Amino acid sequence: MKKMLFIFLAAFTLAVNAQNTIPKSAVDIAPLLIGEKIPDIILKSSENADVNISDLLKKKKTVLIFYRGGWCPYCNLHLQSLAEAEKQIIDLGYQIIAISPDSPENLKITEEKDKVKYTLLSDSKGELIKAAGIAYQVPENYKTVINVHSNGINTSLLPVPSVFVLNTEADILFEYIAPDFKQRISAELLVSVLKNLK
Repeated sequence: MKKMLFIFLAAFTLAVNAQNTIPKSAVDIAPLLIGEKIPDIILKSSENADVNISDLLKKKKTVLIFYRGGWCPYCNLHLQSLAEAEKQIIDLGYQIIAISPDSPENLKITEEKDKVKYTLLSDSKGELIKAAGIAYQVPENYKTVINVHSNGINTSLLPVPSVFVLNTEADILFEYIAPDFKQRISAELLVSVLKNLK
């Protein structure tokens, strides 16, 4: 009986600790590093279809963007600047994929509003965001907006806005991660990085 009680308490403690592993603030994250791989996780397209991220990454070198959501004006400006630089990025042999906790329906709104032709994917459950090490606990003042934009799936986390440049094996070649959500890599600097990675 004591052994069963110990096992139960150990399992309970592990479950509680697992829920508390998301850092409280954006400055406390521990992102994947250059040389590590982006894990293989199923996300949703704007058409609500399952998308295996590794299948997409195998097709072409990738600029992988994580953004907070279509409700964030800084994210919208960043997505628009990438859309303007998309031809240059494609000419350098890359595709652009942008991921947020937004629901597939809200991705469609962002595509139209920001004139985005590249791929937007939904990670409402935060699985890839957590696996990339860029998730942090939602500040109280954002809980309602992320709940609405994820259709009630996400109430607990946000990604630190991040850019990962990947090869076709999903290895990270370059990353730009800024805990201050107002700071984003410029399209010009990103293009320059891509040129230097060739």
